[in-house]
Amino acid sequence: MLLDTASLYFRAYFGVPESVKAPDGTPVNAVRGLLDFIARLVQDHHPDDLVACMDFDWRPQWRVELIPSYKAHRVAEEIEGAPDEEETPDTLSPQVPVIEAVLDAIGIARVGAVGYEADDVIGTLAGRATGPVDIVTGDRDLYQLVDDRRGVRVLYPIKGVGSLQAVDEAVLREKYGVDGPGYADLALLRGDPSDGLPGVPGIGEKTAAKLLASFGDLAGILAAVDDPAAKLSPAQRKRLAEAGPYLAVAPKVVRVASDVPLAPFDAALPAAPRDPRGVDQLAERWGLGGSLQRLLAVLAG
Repeated sequence: MLLDTASLYFRAYFGVPESVKAPDGTPVNAVRGLLDFIARLVQDHHPDDLVACMDFDWRPQWRVELIPSYKAHRVAEEIEGAPDEEETPDTLSPQVPVIEAVLDAIGIARVGAVGYEADDVIGTLAGRATGPVDIVTGDRDLYQLVDDRRGVRVLYPIKGVGSLQAVDEAVLREKYGVDGPGYADLALLRGDPSDGLPGVPGIGEKTAAKLLASFGDLAGILAAVDDPAAKLSPAQRKRLAEAGPYLAVAPKVVRVASDVPLAPFDAALPAAPRDPRGVDQLAERWGLGGSLQRLLAVLAG
């Protein structure tokens, strides 16, 4: 089980009231919400291994160099020589180090890589896996990794993590008309304002799906643009031709990396905390109460 950790703690932050606070009055709604999420996921799905995948760089420079608008609207502060700071609610930012400390003390693998997003870590680990993989994320970008043959699916939270949609190839074909790899091509053609991806003007989701159904993939569509006999409308041919520079670089930006260099780690779920004293101190300092105890009880069971 691979967790898109930031996606889940953002959901926890907005799903659990800010009135959930530590003894000193600091909000810990994201911390406790994430712990409850993980407890429920382990209880319901019984993974052998679990990795909390982290954004060590939420807006990698190599993606920005290809498409400067990539996530530009989410930058709170540009930091020279370091990753830009992402716009985050004031009461969420201080909770992230607490989340990291608690996961480390429990012994849940927390994995990231400099210069890469959590999506890239997930793509790399999913590609390395020898057995079934569940990817837990609220980000549809990761639909591109769905692969029935290898048993890779996405668990997409509908409401909390008690209600998850299991996304496999049948779901993708029914909703979007594509398979996993086809979803990346669909996404880059239609664009994604939340990620600052412009897409091809005039090519929405339905048109993109039809083009992919007709020509197979992005390479097939681009070949059709240069083929006078291909069945493209004049407007489509013009729009795709004009978007050529964007379409030349967009695949590298939209497709998750599969070759991220990762340090060795132990993904096995711990039955007991790696650092019991540290867990106790964190529980007392941050008032983690029932949320932490429920997770520890599920892991022990």
